[in-house]
Amino acid sequence: MPKHHSSIGEAVGAAMQHNIRLAHRSVAPGSDKPLQVRHLPSASADPYSVRGMIARLHEEATPDEVAAIIEEVNGALVGALPELTELVAAAADWARVRLDFDDPHHNPTFETWTRLAAAYGMLQDVREQLEVAEDGVAACPAEHTDPRHHERVNVLRSRELLDDVLGAEAVPARTSVRSPDSDRQRAARASSPYAGPSPSPGSPPAAAPSPPASRPAARPR
Repeated sequence: MPKHHSSIGEAVGAAMQHNIRLAHRSVAPGSDKPLQVRHLPSASADPYSVRGMIARLHEEATPDEVAAIIEEVNGALVGALPELTELVAAAADWARVRLDFDDPHHNPTFETWTRLAAAYGMLQDVREQLEVAEDGVAACPAEHTDPRHHERVNVLRSRELLDDVLGAEAVPARTSVRSPDSDRQRAARASSPYAGPSPSPGSPPAAAPSPPASRPAARPR
């Protein structure tokens, strides 16, 4: 029978304990194979992880802060998106050396390679779009606009993080963990004439978010 829990956090905790018990059962008695448990640090403990950047990218963040986060995730050397792009490319290359065109009517490996290659191309396009959007984010107004304008565009974020469910403390916008490259990027952006103004104390309150839609609003390319 399904159990009833008093809160979402209690239900998530019970589900995690259930999964741990199942994982323990999957290891045969007397087996030398240890139980593999993946540790996920909280967003507040790792502000430069993708989860940490998502937590920092809230509606009250300044344009400069959001532009810096996009630059961090899209950075050529250590950005999460270039790393993901290279991972998909490596998977496509793995499939490439297993191609066999002897049977023209049956080639599932080539179909798999085609999908991976398409995903790689899409990720490259995302990187280019983010490079252009970064400058636009920095030029956005710091204050919230009239809520009537927000209703014309669908909310895109639809997945909650574990920290959202369990109610972990929010990641501060500026942390003590500083990177020299990030400091130089922030300084350059702060001196830019296109940087958005800081929010004033009299800024209007944030509007209530609209419920997530099944598909994002169409955007011109």
